[in-house]
Amino acid sequence: MSIESSYEDARKLYAKHGIDVDEVLRKLAQIKISVHCWQGDDVRGFLFQDQELTGGISVTGNYPGAARTPQELRSDLEKAFSLIPGKHKVNLHAIYADTNEQVDLDQLEPRHFQSWVDWAKAQGLGLDFNPTCFSHEKSADGFTLSHPDADIRRFWIDHCKASRKIGAYFGEQLGQ
Repeated sequence: MSIESSYEDARKLYAKHGIDVDEVLRKLAQIKISVHCWQGDDVRGFLFQDQELTGGISVTGNYPGAARTPQELRSDLEKAFSLIPGKHKVNLHAIYADTNEQVDLDQLEPRHFQSWVDWAKAQGLGLDFNPTCFSHEKSADGFTLSHPDADIRRFWIDHCKASRKIGAYFGEQLGQ
């Protein structure tokens, strides 16, 4: 049985229940899926690659074939998106900054993600953004925004504020 005949059989079955499969697929093509960046490298990121994953992350960060650079991850994402109908988004965590600077999470700026913005524009994709409140020396005891130490708590608040600015920049630059 070919894929085409299987599809036709499924279309007929759904039609018996009043479902127009072609219309459903047209509607689905309008919905953007936000694919998490960490699916390409098991949450390793590029900002602190030599650091262990912490904070309840249930992955190892060392699966074979993991992207080692932002360029490798973007190439992997291009392949994945070539197989997924529609134009979608990539959800970046702060640790996926593409910079040669030594910068900590609370000091991140939109410029540290400019290559991602340029790539998303070229690919016709959107970008979403998350702060990274794990796998950092200031999250070692399990507390971030609720840390009892005011200086550590301020660090995480500043990181989240920086993340909001980066996310806003993505929206301005990409129109979504």
